[in-house]
Amino acid sequence: MEYKVIPFVASIDSKKGNSTHVADQFEEIIKHYSNQGWKYVRLESVSTFVQPDAGCFGLGAKPGYTTSRQMVVFSK
Repeated sequence: MEYKVIPFVASIDSKKGNSTHVADQFEEIIKHYSNQGWKYVRLESVSTFVQPDAGCFGLGAKPGYTTSRQMVVFSK
């Protein structure tokens, strides 16, 4: 069995957007890959630690942080 994992980042207009717009974008991704023979499996949330940035000589240093990314999983 083959798997394909792609990132999903919804984009909406803060003034006009709503959860329906997010659902439409998600549906388009599923349709696109289904047309290529992939079967939707699930949406996964992956936690990632972003390493701190020491900056140049300590100036502009940024601490590390944890973030979450959404990944769409397909199988064939």
